[in-house]
Amino acid sequence: MDAVFSSLLQLVTAAWQLLVALLFVITPWAPLVGYLAFWLFAVDWVKFRLVIIRGGWIGILLMVFMSTLVWGLVAPPTGDYHNILGLHLSNFVGKFLYVAALTVMMFLCGSVQLSGLCGTWAQFPEEAPADDHHGDGHGHGHDDHHGHDTHAVAHAH
Repeated sequence: MDAVFSSLLQLVTAAWQLLVALLFVITPWAPLVGYLAFWLFAVDWVKFRLVIIRGGWIGILLMVFMSTLVWGLVAPPTGDYHNILGLHLSNFVGKFLYVAALTVMMFLCGSVQLSGLCGTWAQFPEEAPADDHHGDGHGHGHDDHHGHDTHAVAHAH
């Protein structure tokens, strides 16, 4: 019985060490995973696509250029250049490639959601349309919600 308990303890210890090692590997990627999860599961791409078509692409383009400019001014790279895929790129060119990659990932998440691969995880039910007559919540004197007698109200008008 002692051998079984010892083996079980070693198994739990090994599982804990594996979990800690995976956590150290995954933690630096957590912001990117959160970014992708947001664009994949929190954005209704059916509606967002219509916004982009109606001129929202201009806003996206401006955000790409402004975020590149601000990021390049706030955090210049060490060594005055970016080393991306073996290329030595200047500060703003490197930052633009990073921002462009994030933008491409955003649109890829949209295409995955629009293709239906997310299944029920990315469904956005339509809100029920408000009734035009009673949508504002105020009575007009002809409903029974306020304790008025319908016949008395009809004769009073």
